[in-house]
Amino acid sequence: MEDLITPPPATKTDQRRGSRFPVIVPVQAKWQEASGRIVIESAQAREVNMQGGLLDMKIFPSVGSQMELTNLLSGETYRARVVAIRRKEGRVLGVAVELLISSETFWGVNFQLKKTSAELLQLEHAIRTGGIDQRILVDFRDAVDHVRKTAWAVQEWQERQITRHDPQTLLPLLISERIRRAAQLGNSIVSDLTNHEVTRETPGVDQLFDAVQRMQQLLADLLRDS
Repeated sequence: MEDLITPPPATKTDQRRGSRFPVIVPVQAKWQEASGRIVIESAQAREVNMQGGLLDMKIFPSVGSQMELTNLLSGETYRARVVAIRRKEGRVLGVAVELLISSETFWGVNFQLKKTSAELLQLEHAIRTGGIDQRILVDFRDAVDHVRKTAWAVQEWQERQITRHDPQTLLPLLISERIRRAAQLGNSIVSDLTNHEVTRETPGVDQLFDAVQRMQQLLADLLRDS
């Protein structure tokens, strides 16, 4: 492969139009060389956004060339253009590509979850100055935190499958997060009960009582056995 040079820095209007998110997405790249030979190469996307991403690949076409990218998890195919070759000290760091048609779905669920989590975090910052009741803000912040951690779990599950690591090792972490979240909600409900904000007419209070009773008995048995 000839040594490729990254083109001059783009102007502000040409720079990528959104933050990239770290993911691991296996893709297949296919392009045609000047000689007419068709080249098919495996690659991994490591940083992506709606407009494109950074690919880790051993063989790649020259800057300006077009290629066909196929997401090996979803089977979805998009056309892309090579816009730069990132190098550091002579070593190729990645191949920057731009999708000819922007897509929120091409890079898969992990990208969509990361993007949504970032947007929720921005929304949290925006509503802090909106004069909203502190309790509502706390609930929103806790919900956003839960979404981010769940999104992380989904990403880790897929990435461990891709890298042939056992994804089942994530389950204890998910259970620990569920327990943390339950304790957090439980303390909030204790506060509501103390402040008489929960009454006999509050919807769901009977179901909550039954669930807490069953949980209390099982936890008592578990701690007694240990």
